[in-house]
Parts: sequence; structure tokens; C-alpha cells
Amino acid sequence: MINRRDFLSTAAAAGAGLGLSPRLLEALSSGAFAQSSFIQRAIPSTGEKIPVIGLGSSATFSQVARAEDVTALKEVFKAMTDRGARLFDTAPSYGASEEVAGRLVNEMGVANKMFWATKVNVARGGPADPAAARAQIEQSLARFKQPKIDLIQVHNMGDPATQLGVLREFKKAGKVRYIGITTTNDSQYGALESVMRNEQLDFIGIDYAVDNRGVEEKILPLAMERKIGVLAYAPFGRTSLFRRAAGVGVPEFAKEFDAETWAQFFLKFIVSHPAITAATPATSQAKNMLDNIAGGMGRLPSEAQRKQMIAFVDALPPAGGR
Repeated sequence: MINRRDFLSTAAAAGAGLGLSPRLLEALSSGAFAQSSFIQRAIPSTGEKIPVIGLGSSATFSQVARAEDVTALKEVFKAMTDRGARLFDTAPSYGASEEVAGRLVNEMGVANKMFWATKVNVARGGPADPAAARAQIEQSLARFKQPKIDLIQVHNMGDPATQLGVLREFKKAGKVRYIGITTTNDSQYGALESVMRNEQLDFIGIDYAVDNRGVEEKILPLAMERKIGVLAYAPFGRTSLFRRAAGVGVPEFAKEFDAETWAQFFLKFIVSHPAITAATPATSQAKNMLDNIAGGMGRLPSEAQRKQMIAFVDALPPAGGR
């Protein structure tokens, strides 16, 4: 595994390749980075602050986690923890992600720096077995090698009444700090609204991107009204945004809110919404983790600039299938 000096040299080279400015490169390489530069957002139910950029573990992360050599994932975790990023979001259904992440960060001695977020769902389209839900949560605790998990959410609206009840048991026992529910399916937004209005939640997890703004109408305002934190999944539109922007330069007006790459542009749109607690882009490359972290630095777009961003992205060609 590379040492810190070698890693920072590699990070600087990667940052230069990504087009990061000398100012951002200096900040990303600074030991004071986490304290001085990373935007933090408060969890509404407690006021605890976490950085606005975390790490997701679906897609490419999960694919690498299943591979024999996971050195690249070690470098991703080092990139994030060295710079104050804490939130790691996963799920038992994401292949080997829970197990591999738990093993790596414990080997690296950084497990105590993490804000662990995972999910529970044993409903499989029907009623959930409470015993099976408890067993899945205990398995997550064992994989992370932690006495408690920061956040567990009911995955994809799976039998909320039963599984939220199980999560409350674990929260009361001190094994889970925050609970919530997720959906990545806009056909479930009505059901999600009902749960948000009738259950005591700390978080919800939803898809949100500059080209996928359906949650802005009701879900995000309701989260603010009910003081519920929001994790934004798929902030790059499940890669559709990068495909649409291929060969197109980041617009000049993005400099007004310190976005120097497309990743930063897309992430700053997400985290500039006041309802969003954190975005969780997935990656298996340290250079991309650095780029994503830079999306949580500096100025954020104003409401007028957000509209300008939407207009620019809406004018891009379609991705050719999403």
C-alpha cells in the first residue's frame, strides 16, 4: 500500500489530470483540509454535522469489491478519510461491499472515522419477517466490526411498518444511531410521502440529479418541513450526465461557484439544495474520490445559478438510454 507522501504526489498528478486548479490541489493536499474547507451540513434531528460528500458503494465500487485485488478501494478510503469525508453508504444487497469495506477500514485503522450507513430489507415484495430483519442487521454489525451503526434505512420501501419497528428496537438498544427509509423509484414517492408524514424518521435516501429532479416538487420540501435528513443517490444520473456532457466543456459560469470539472458541477447542484444533507457518489478510483470531494468545497450555486445549470444540462443531447 502506498504511503501518505506517495499518495499525495499521486493525488496531485490525478488532480492536475482532472483539471483542478492549484488552489484546489493545495487544499486537497493540506492536512487542515477537513477543518477549513469541506462544507458540512447538519442532520436535522440532532444537529450533528457531516460533510456533504460521501461515498456510495453501488455500481463500480461493488464490482471492484467482488474482485480479488481491492487495493484500489483502499486508496479510495484513504483519499476520503485523509480529507475528512466520513459517510460511507452501502447495503447487504450490494454484493461484497459491506464485508470488504468493513475489512479494509479496520485493517487501515480508520473505522472510527467513518459514518456508517447501510440498509435492511428482507421483505422481497411482501411482508418482512422481523427475525430475518434482525439477523440481517446483526450481520451488518459483524461485517463492519462496529458496536453500533450510524444509520440504517429500510431499503426501497420494503414493508416500512415492520422493518422500521425493528430498526427502532436497535436504536433503543444503542446499536443504531439514526433510522430512515429509501426509494430510488419515483412510482413509490406517494408511499414515501405517507411514511415521512406518519413515521419518526432521521433520514430518507432518494435519487437526485440535475437531470432527475422529481423529488424537488414534494419530497424535498416535506423533508425540510419534517426535519428529515436526505441522502442523495445517483448524483451523476447513473452515468447519464457524463455521457451527455462527453466532449462538452464545463460552462464558463461554473467558475462563479468554484466548479472546475463536470463531477463538481453535478455535485454542487445537488448539495446546494437546502434539503440535502449529503450526496453519495460511488467510485472505485481515488482520483474520482478527490474530484468528488472538491465538489463539497468552495462556493455553492445560488438559486439563479441552479436554474442556469438546469437550462444548460437540459440543452445537452440525450444520453442514448438511461
